[in-house]
Amino acid sequence: MQAIMLAAGVGSRLFGDTDTQPPKCLLEFDGKTLLRRHIEILYNMGIEGLTLVLGYRKDEILAEADQVQRDIGANDFVHHVINPDYRLGTVVSMHTAKSVLIGGSDVLMMDADVLYTQTLIKRLLESPHPNCLLVDRELDPGDEPVKVCIENETIVNFGKLLPRNYETMGEWPGFMKLSPRIASRMVEACAAIIDAGRPEQPCEDAIYDVLMAEPGVFGFEDVTGEPWIEIDFPEDLERAKVVILPKLGKAVA
Repeated sequence: MQAIMLAAGVGSRLFGDTDTQPPKCLLEFDGKTLLRRHIEILYNMGIEGLTLVLGYRKDEILAEADQVQRDIGANDFVHHVINPDYRLGTVVSMHTAKSVLIGGSDVLMMDADVLYTQTLIKRLLESPHPNCLLVDRELDPGDEPVKVCIENETIVNFGKLLPRNYETMGEWPGFMKLSPRIASRMVEACAAIIDAGRPEQPCEDAIYDVLMAEPGVFGFEDVTGEPWIEIDFPEDLERAKVVILPKLGKAVA
């Protein structure tokens, strides 16, 4: 299985848009960057390789990735592609990784700005569903969380702004597993959005389009209770340090 990590963005909601802030994947927790944590977890879980989609301050990210590879003896584990339009939507970043998505391998797709326990990756890798989303039923209220909506054990809707409540609603941590066929379909969905003149859209729009075109093609794994957080806003960073980080050492991997 190959992993793709979207790490091209500026992080303007967290720091502002000044071109002086660090990339979010270089935020440190207990002396380890998020990127180091990602690489160590993926390598330990037997992922064959990680492709970083980069843009903003890419050289700093590559320097950290190279150092981590040397430290853990994982030579040639990390690869990268460059999204020159990294200020547009993440749908462009996902499409930038098309060579991996159409490469014929199972794919683990990840956001780079998440602090989490290794268990989240393990749940995806061990899931019987060839295409799988993670779902956390401890859903924060509001429009910001990306929601997975489930009825009769089937995913029936996906996104931030939804017209109604569903039997089960949970937050998506930003990780998913894709079979080779559905990985290729993601490329097609991204291309359709970009060709329609909507490159500012998030990659969640492409995921939604594939989900709606093929009902039931995605399964899910419930990770409610596992410690994780996506770091988008200053309050997320504070919660990551004060609440989530202390729980990681206690979580069973």
